[in-house]
Amino acid sequence: MYPITTAIAARARGTELGAAEKARYSRHLLLPEIGLDGQLRLKSSRVLIVGLGGLGSPASLYLAAAGVGTLGLVEFDQVEASNLQRQILYTEADVGAPKLATAAARLSQLNSALVVEQHSARIDPSSVARLVAGYDLVLDGTDNFATRFLLSDTCAQLAKPYIYGSILRFAGQAAVFYPPHGPCYRCLFPRSPGPGEVPSCGEGGVLGVLPAQIGAIQATEAIKMLLGIGAPLIGRLLTFDALTMSFSEYRLERDPECAGCGAAANKPESRTTQMDGVASAPACAATPAADLEISPAEFYAMRASSVAHVLIDVRTAAEFAICRIQGSKLIPLDELPQRLAEIPDACPVIVHCKAGSRSLKAVALMRSAGLHQARSLHGGILAWADAYAPDLARY
Repeated sequence: MYPITTAIAARARGTELGAAEKARYSRHLLLPEIGLDGQLRLKSSRVLIVGLGGLGSPASLYLAAAGVGTLGLVEFDQVEASNLQRQILYTEADVGAPKLATAAARLSQLNSALVVEQHSARIDPSSVARLVAGYDLVLDGTDNFATRFLLSDTCAQLAKPYIYGSILRFAGQAAVFYPPHGPCYRCLFPRSPGPGEVPSCGEGGVLGVLPAQIGAIQATEAIKMLLGIGAPLIGRLLTFDALTMSFSEYRLERDPECAGCGAAANKPESRTTQMDGVASAPACAATPAADLEISPAEFYAMRASSVAHVLIDVRTAAEFAICRIQGSKLIPLDELPQRLAEIPDACPVIVHCKAGSRSLKAVALMRSAGLHQARSLHGGILAWADAYAPDLARY
């Protein structure tokens, strides 16, 4: 039995289930691996879910239904129409509403005995340890590397299990990171990918039902850890391919020199990713990079003044079909090295993607090829749409 399970079992002593609760959870009570004692442990458990999107939606619903006593929810975003394809916590009537309050209300409707603790704040180094310390384990429903590293490092320092899940296109993966009983997230990914190297779901797409599989696996692993039953995914990475409906498993070894849980864990300078990430944070910087970027306002003024320029869209053809800026030429980023000759160097070249990270990578490539007037549109087409083209479709 793992330490957190022992702590939960001690907390559950003296707790009781009423007749209505016994009827509600009777299918659990019939399982020898759970029974009355196990259900009391669930009732006494505290789980922190960071991110209430595709993964957080099914995971939170199943944990609430299973009888977990307290769910801490971390989210700061609003419901968008593009969320509804996969984020089953929300309905059309919720578009524009805060995800946190909406999710809390939905989960309370599912289980009125559930204690919901709302945290409408960004995850950052100054607050993450205090937040995580109040829960038995962390279930990660975020979509960016910086936050995953921060959560994993914090869980390793506090000896809390970190329930990991990730999805993209038709594939997903899940694992439980719980040093010293197994590796941490940094043992699997020592370094964070550079900007634009790994597309987000908003750039690469995701099958709408895929989060259900991975989110349910995360919820299952959380319940197993809380109860101390079965063989959790500690030291194992489970991958899922929806197109072939197949699972694969990979053994993970703990790195003794890992910056998250090994000998270098107490040396922040050894960590290769910034620890200021936040859940669902946009990939672009807060302000335009000098010389490399152009703001939407500057670009609007350029177009309004009929300044000659070339507008290059480095998104995928699928993204281009959803929305485009008038006058743009599509050259997907992966085709750019072979198509540089199509771009004139006699006038300014404005490059854009969805949010600004891929276009910065494209500008670096263009400038190295002699296109010194190339600049990235800060914030990408989303920032342009927010400021000057409200009729463009969001995705």
